[in-house]
Amino acid sequence: MTSPSATPTPTPPMDKRVDLVMEGGGVKGIALAGAIEVLEERGYRIHRVAGSSAGAIAGALAASGVSGRTMVQILRETDYRLFEDGAWWTRSLVGKGLSILLHNGIHRGDRLTTWLEDLLAQYGAPGLSGTFADLRVADPDDLDPAPHDHAATPPRPEQFRLVVTASDLSSGRLRFLPTDAAVYGLTPERLRIADAVRVSSSIPLFFRPVTWKDGAELKSVLVDGGMLSNFPVAVFDRPDGKVPRWPTFGIKLSAKPEADFGTRNRIAGPLSFGKAVVDTVTGFYDRMHIDAQHAVHRTIFIDTAAVRPTQFDLSAEERELLYRKGRKAALAFLDGDHEQEPWDFARYVARHRTTPAA
Repeated sequence: MTSPSATPTPTPPMDKRVDLVMEGGGVKGIALAGAIEVLEERGYRIHRVAGSSAGAIAGALAASGVSGRTMVQILRETDYRLFEDGAWWTRSLVGKGLSILLHNGIHRGDRLTTWLEDLLAQYGAPGLSGTFADLRVADPDDLDPAPHDHAATPPRPEQFRLVVTASDLSSGRLRFLPTDAAVYGLTPERLRIADAVRVSSSIPLFFRPVTWKDGAELKSVLVDGGMLSNFPVAVFDRPDGKVPRWPTFGIKLSAKPEADFGTRNRIAGPLSFGKAVVDTVTGFYDRMHIDAQHAVHRTIFIDTAAVRPTQFDLSAEERELLYRKGRKAALAFLDGDHEQEPWDFARYVARHRTTPAA
């Protein structure tokens, strides 16, 4: 790949600044990159970004200054099968089951970590450390965030350009990294970006979970943030009840819901019942904290149902399909189509932000 090294994006003017929140989806990240490419073509510049799993990967690249166009090229050329780095005996069904019994997951996830480390080193600006110290960002208005109640709302992420979610199975809590790094005795600025993304990408059973120790030296088992919040679209919303100074766009790897933020599960037997249970558990946190129209009107919905999150043997045609869907969805969001009005920040604020969001 011959793309030039990226440099950190300078602070954009207020009218073109945007925060992004991106849904996780395994190997579907090229759809996110396609949407980002369109936003950048229209002059938008990413200020902060949050996500889980694939959203965390794309977010780490974007926050580190990698352009959407370069991100697309990277994800087109990546052989995702390399991430299936289990031992040789995990290639059989019996071996996979044994690895799950022994390690709570099939693949080590080491290749994913080194892949992202290499990308950040290659395409990041010279002299970057690969830690969250590279991604500190000052609030342009020097706001003093309101006191935070972890039980009610996500932690305020103003000081870092990237926020990724992780599910702490030991405490049953959703964690936001690097903000919550201190829970595990880690200094946020010293936490490596690739390590945080590895935690957020730990698809249960497919990848081995990550084990950290908390402040009491108790073991904490961490997996994919999508288990508890795969789309934390409110994470960058202002805590003071004032209108947003610039938009937060969500990018969701599913079709636009017909009626509300959630999707209606059709239950017709044990398999569909089990799927409904999983969908309800994994989507509850998002639906509990997000007003339906408030989220829908600022979200780019990309229909990626044709590809499974763990379809690591993606063909060139499937990659192109995801990329094109990402671009098409972003263009429809910005320009409007037969299903939606063109994006207008002033109209959004008037409809949804004239009073504090619920």
